[in-house]
Amino acid sequence: MEPLSLATSTVDRRRFLGASAAALALPGCAATTASRPAARTGCLPPVLVEESRIIRTLAGLRPYRAAGFVVRREAFADKALVHNYGHGGAGITLSWGSARLAVDLGLAGHRGPVAVIGAGVIGLSTARLAQEAGFAVTLYAKALPPETTSNVAGGQFHPFGHFREEEVTPEWREQFRAATDYSWRRFQIMVGPDYGIEWLPTYVEASGPETPLLPTFPPVNRMLRPDEHPFPLPAIRRYDTLYVETGRYLRQLMRDFQVAGGRIVVRDFATPGELAALPEPLVFNCTGLGARALFGDTAMQPARGQLAVLLPQPEVRYAFTGEAGYMFPRADGIILGGSFELGQWSTEPDPARIARILRRQAALFGSFRCTA
Repeated sequence: MEPLSLATSTVDRRRFLGASAAALALPGCAATTASRPAARTGCLPPVLVEESRIIRTLAGLRPYRAAGFVVRREAFADKALVHNYGHGGAGITLSWGSARLAVDLGLAGHRGPVAVIGAGVIGLSTARLAQEAGFAVTLYAKALPPETTSNVAGGQFHPFGHFREEEVTPEWREQFRAATDYSWRRFQIMVGPDYGIEWLPTYVEASGPETPLLPTFPPVNRMLRPDEHPFPLPAIRRYDTLYVETGRYLRQLMRDFQVAGGRIVVRDFATPGELAALPEPLVFNCTGLGARALFGDTAMQPARGQLAVLLPQPEVRYAFTGEAGYMFPRADGIILGGSFELGQWSTEPDPARIARILRRQAALFGSFRCTA
């Protein structure tokens, strides 16, 4: 990860946040893992980091708010409006949980159809939960997958880069805790090839053990001895977590939405007044970074992330995060990233930044102490 901006913009992953709110209970979910051990103790197959193996480069804009994501209900003309946006680099991770918070705020006592604005992972999750509650849903969006910011995401389940520690309230922390817990359990019941979700061991460059974010997350969480890993680094922690192949996942959510009778309208909204003219009496605003212009939320900032995607390596069955950036292996390619560039609006990959990502990752994996 880019070492420098993270001190003030990432979640403090060492903070113990306790158990979930009963209101967000999801039955039948228990944390279980199915990661595969390495061929020999301390050995892993290295990633082949070469420029010739690049199959695409990407840049996406995370919707970052220093004061954290927004889930809030308000009166809006003759409608109810529920905001659900601003998740920074934790959109995949928090998607089901913040959608649960939003629909609980919006659907209580509601009758009639529902509108969801935005077809990224937050909008699709919110739409699906409203459908599961029995409501007819129309999804309005100016872009659909694969043309959404959510498609340009690494897909690791671990909240990252979505608030500044000193700017959040205790009430917001409770929302964050509850959203994380519900999402953690919801993703577990979706593991498999249909949604492109799998368990993987994750190696983290770290000086000490991580206090669990939840009582069950992350599992298999411990510091390793030098003979238990091949990384040329002084200290490594290992845990297991879930990884999402975002392209496949978003396609499946779209299919689920349509199979359940959902209607899709491709449309951009320039003013809140255009939302007020919609026929649905309940509107969920899941516009991400678009909420800055649409609702005047100037606290919203883009946090650009850039990725280099290498040819897949099926033998690589682990992930890594550290000073060199992150490496997430997926069926659609080896994802190399780690940049967090606040205030950058361009969605064009920067060749110099991509070269830096490759250089750091090549040095890391080229210095493995052993190979499987």
